[in-house]
Amino acid sequence: MKLIVAATKNKGKIREIQEMTEKEGIPVRSMEEMGVSLDVEETGTTFEENALLKARAVWEALGEEYLVIADDSGLEIDFFDGRPGIYSSRWLGEDTPYEIKNRTILEKMKNVPEEKRGARYVCAIAAVTGSGREYCVTETLEGQVAFAEKGQGGFGYDPIIWLPEQGRTVAELLPEEKNALSHRGKALRKIEQLLRQEGVLWSRG
Repeated sequence: MKLIVAATKNKGKIREIQEMTEKEGIPVRSMEEMGVSLDVEETGTTFEENALLKARAVWEALGEEYLVIADDSGLEIDFFDGRPGIYSSRWLGEDTPYEIKNRTILEKMKNVPEEKRGARYVCAIAAVTGSGREYCVTETLEGQVAFAEKGQGGFGYDPIIWLPEQGRTVAELLPEEKNALSHRGKALRKIEQLLRQEGVLWSRG
């Protein structure tokens, strides 16, 4: 397999995938770099279903010689019964800046005590191989909704997700720290290991 195609237009996700995989000698190209500009309708009811929908659609558009991976990820907040969940990127509107989304969450939870502020990031990564075989893995990052925004790193909801063991928000982590701890980092390592075991990727030399 000469390269991996990431089935996403999210530049933050592409950057994190490239940081993780290219260190292992696995080049990654975005779907747009490969000339694919699909808008895949996320009609699944789980992160796993949506990740597979995106990976299949881009694989079919490119042809059978490529390995395509897609991620579907989001934030589950216990106080909101797991919402926004699979609708995380679309919650309050797809074009609504995350600054507004984050402030809305903080405002709605301003009087919620620490013990009821549990939250987690969830990431499902699907892969469709050159032969059409499909794989999917899921990982999480447990945390809490912070009481205020902190940090300039990361993207999305990162400034309001507090990691008690780190004493910082996700947005305060260095990129290498986030890759080591994050739901996406863990899922990427798991899918990489699985694909190597299956003989889809090169063995490390």
